[in-house]
Amino acid sequence: MKNRTPFPPLTRGALLRRAAAALSALAFGGAAIAQAAPAAAGPGGYPATGRVVIVVPFAAGGATDIVARLVADELGKRWGTAVVVDNKAGAGGGIGTEFVARAKPDGYTLLLGTQTALSVNPTLLKKISYDVDRDFAPVTQLASTPLVLLASNKSGAHNVKELIALLKAKPDALSYGTSGNGTSQHLTTLMMLNRIGAKAVHVPYKGSSQSLVDLAGNQIDMQFDNMTTALAFAKNGQAKALAVTSLARSPLQPELPTLAESGVPGFEAVTWLGLLAPANTPPAVVNWLNKEVVSVLESPAVTSRLAGQGFTPKPMTPEAFRKFIQAETVKFSELIKANNITVD
Repeated sequence: MKNRTPFPPLTRGALLRRAAAALSALAFGGAAIAQAAPAAAGPGGYPATGRVVIVVPFAAGGATDIVARLVADELGKRWGTAVVVDNKAGAGGGIGTEFVARAKPDGYTLLLGTQTALSVNPTLLKKISYDVDRDFAPVTQLASTPLVLLASNKSGAHNVKELIALLKAKPDALSYGTSGNGTSQHLTTLMMLNRIGAKAVHVPYKGSSQSLVDLAGNQIDMQFDNMTTALAFAKNGQAKALAVTSLARSPLQPELPTLAESGVPGFEAVTWLGLLAPANTPPAVVNWLNKEVVSVLESPAVTSRLAGQGFTPKPMTPEAFRKFIQAETVKFSELIKANNITVD
């Protein structure tokens, strides 16, 4: 038997090159397996034939945008296809909302609808380019978040009952800031004032950040604002957080009472977001979308991430969401008309 030529000993560099090649093959193999894994498929193979776009009618970076990107990311993982967020800001949410209203009803263009665009603007604005009942197919509500009632340090109010006493004792002596006529801050304040039978001076600003500066500077007496902003403001001692506007206390700040338990029984005013498709989207697609999004909202990871932003998941059926929008529209219509709210 002939002696075989021995293999030359491998150098350290050669060993490293072989290890890298093996890891590369494993990585590519893993990717191929992941790509080959079956993705959720809806009616007619939807949405495998193209990317799904969720239109957000506000600029990137806000709470609406954050929720949209969370949902889009989770749906993309489930479907194995691209789900992207497209910010189309302007006209108080009207530009992006109208864009989806005129989009092809195939399920590939969806709207991250807001309380303002769907239930406030139809009454508040003299001219509106879409009809919510006619132009949209509701999929599901996504989430809601309460506002926080803040009082300035000079107001003298340490809780809601003390603030109510001051408002009633001095009609139109106290002032409140908002980010403009017809905003959720403005409407929520009016709801509270109407309920307690009091009046205060409205000071509208171009943005909430500007009004908060004046609240900290004791130029105005009170303001409602979103959870994360308001709580940070109060934590820094720039104002006092008195209550949340939901019926139940917020997990984000459980020691903060609700307005309902603090002298305004039954009071609830939350801002909400929902997902909608253009009208005439096939019902089978709408119902499948509903099941997929509800599954996302009910996952512990998504619930936790939403809670970190002060939101509570609010999944519901398409028909329930349609009725919810209609009821909210009636509520805000009555409030706007009773208080003669107008915008230029």
